[in-house]
Amino acid sequence: MGGVALDEGGSGVKAPDGGWGWAVLFGCFVITGFSYAFPKAVSVFFKELIKEFGVGYSDTAWISSILLAMLYGSGPLCSVLVNRFGCRPVMMVGGLFASLGMVLASFSTSIIHIYLSTGVITGLGLALNFQPSLIMLNRYFNEKRPLANGLAAAGSPVALCCLSPLGQALQYMYGWRGGFLILGGMLLNCCACGALMRPLTAPKKSEEDQEAHKVVEEKPKPKRKLLDFSVFKDRGFVIYTVAAAIMVLGLFVPPVFVVSYAKELGNEDTKSALLLTILGFIDIFARPTCGIIAGLKWVRPRCVYFFSFAMIFNGTTDIIGSMSKDYSALVVFCIFFGISYGMVGALQFEVLMAIVGTEKFSSAIGLVLLVEAVAVLVGPPGAGRLLDATKVYMYVFLLAGCEVVLSAVVLCVCNLLFIKKKPQQSDPCAKMERAVMETEMEQLNKVQQDDHEDGGDRGEAEPKKEQEGEQSNQETSEKPEVEPQNRSTKEPEASKDEMDSVDPETGTKEATKVNGCVVEPESSL
Repeated sequence: MGGVALDEGGSGVKAPDGGWGWAVLFGCFVITGFSYAFPKAVSVFFKELIKEFGVGYSDTAWISSILLAMLYGSGPLCSVLVNRFGCRPVMMVGGLFASLGMVLASFSTSIIHIYLSTGVITGLGLALNFQPSLIMLNRYFNEKRPLANGLAAAGSPVALCCLSPLGQALQYMYGWRGGFLILGGMLLNCCACGALMRPLTAPKKSEEDQEAHKVVEEKPKPKRKLLDFSVFKDRGFVIYTVAAAIMVLGLFVPPVFVVSYAKELGNEDTKSALLLTILGFIDIFARPTCGIIAGLKWVRPRCVYFFSFAMIFNGTTDIIGSMSKDYSALVVFCIFFGISYGMVGALQFEVLMAIVGTEKFSSAIGLVLLVEAVAVLVGPPGAGRLLDATKVYMYVFLLAGCEVVLSAVVLCVCNLLFIKKKPQQSDPCAKMERAVMETEMEQLNKVQQDDHEDGGDRGEAEPKKEQEGEQSNQETSEKPEVEPQNRSTKEPEASKDEMDSVDPETGTKEATKVNGCVVEPESSL
């Protein structure tokens, strides 16, 4: 589904995969917990809100839907603000908005006021925290990114395990107004998490590197776009966006209605709220485990298919869970839903990061969340309206499961049909280095061979000259009366015979033999 892009962090700084990145991961863990757990935790107060304002299930479901819609729909705005001002200031302002919305909601006199305060203001504040935290996490991690995504995504179930019982306790002790006020104070922790998002800085360079960097900076650079729409040219990104939009229609429906489902079966409020705690507890371990599996060498290139399997698992769990008739069946459903939901949560942004890379991720996530916002606005309210019309929870869970399964089929099938795998091409730099090394090795071997041949020729030439001199001396002493012409004619013949008798392969042996003959006159002298 598109090539996996190399993550180089902001301003060309390579991802450190550790160090201060663990502090960034902790901040992202807390922000993810608040962002995803709040829409579910607020559902604990729905029964009291229905009594307070005299509204139906579909009306209260709009609270969670507007919250999620703002979390997703503010994506492009967050992208523009992050590209303009950076992640840290945007997150700190978002923390103030999130807290302000819950505080204002505690003074609401109608359901519309809660829509505006909890839904719009708090949702906008969480959006200004959620998206920049993912961008910073993507900049700080590359090799360990699947694990980092899994650990950060685990913040959602951890917060859900804490916020759901806490909300129930606050409702009994202080009412829903006091609970909203205390939760608003807790959201100020988002400002502290935003302060952890320290921008990456390049290491100190030598003087030569600084001079080269100055030369590069002198060249005019194109203006950075505040929102890059070129990501839509990537088929993998388009397929992912469509599949994610379909998935969101049903993904958040079961956690919103499972507590009401348990109450409808005659269970106590505390016992019903415990289902969200069970779901969150299983989700805590599912997300990091899935992140570890997604980081394996043979799984990471195929993470899109792993993501499709997670969605099929989640949708099938919804379909089977729709047949639950008692509390024990709902517990089993929450266990399997927690596993599948954790897998989806750990993989959804890892797949997107793998498609677009760090440079375009800030724009890509904003555009994806904007498309998903429409589905979020339709999903839970549509399920609530279906429940009001039928009074049967089974239909709600069946619809949610079918939507999630359909998204998995779209993602997997379209990826197989429209995303062609390109043949692996070797890196040009590595290819050039190999060519240079081969050339150097050939030259080195050639030099060694020439040296060897020159040494052999010199070794053969010296004995030949000495042998010729000895032979000429012997001929002169034995045949003094021979005419010079005859001697001159014999010497070339002798040298010719010697040249013919020397074999290149056995030249060393003959040279040794000749050396043995020559040594005696030299030693006698």
